[in-house]
Amino acid sequence: MRPQPQIPEQIEDHRDEHWHREGTRQIETALDAEVFIEQIGFTACLTDARRPGPSLYVAVCGRRDAVMPRNVQTDPEASLTWRLKDELVGRGRVYYAKLARGRATFLAPGMIPYFHAVWGVRRSEERQQLSRNARAVLRVLRHEWELGTADLREESGVKDRASFTRAVDELQAAMIVVPSQVVYQPRFTYIWTLGVGRFAKPLARRVSRDTAIREIALLSGRSGYDDSR
Repeated sequence: MRPQPQIPEQIEDHRDEHWHREGTRQIETALDAEVFIEQIGFTACLTDARRPGPSLYVAVCGRRDAVMPRNVQTDPEASLTWRLKDELVGRGRVYYAKLARGRATFLAPGMIPYFHAVWGVRRSEERQQLSRNARAVLRVLRHEWELGTADLREESGVKDRASFTRAVDELQAAMIVVPSQVVYQPRFTYIWTLGVGRFAKPLARRVSRDTAIREIALLSGRSGYDDSR
């Protein structure tokens, strides 16, 4: 087995500062989280020290070695991260969805055009790029604009739970659909809406793929991100 590359301490110190891996810089409120996301540009939501890159969960913990416990329901840091995620979704000031590799990700509004240029699917490409189930879900949302999971499954005709989940994940990865609210009563559900409903201006901004890749790489370098681990 190849040994893990050693990260120079000055890089780790840089990450500690920018990724809030310090006890004095812990994220505690939704406003703190929004400022963090604006500064970092993009971050995973619930990854821990075993995954590369910044993470809201690690920033809530405020330490380098944060590892998500098996029983997240009773862990105060995991619970706070989950609550903050729900608040951020409802506030709608930063972009949240399952993006590349199906990973729950937050984007600062200024980064939306660049991510969309790389991973987004434009309306003219939908028939070629999206599955039949994803297009069925999308048709309903374009007519109703906003629906909860159960109603969206029923009206789209994609009633199999696993098939519906795959369709919604596909639409999130294509940067077309986002959750707009989390509801816990009478049961847990997401309210789904079109991304253009909340982020019309950044999603309408056109940039070339080459420009987008360059801007994402530059921001990654400034924040200390390194995907080689």
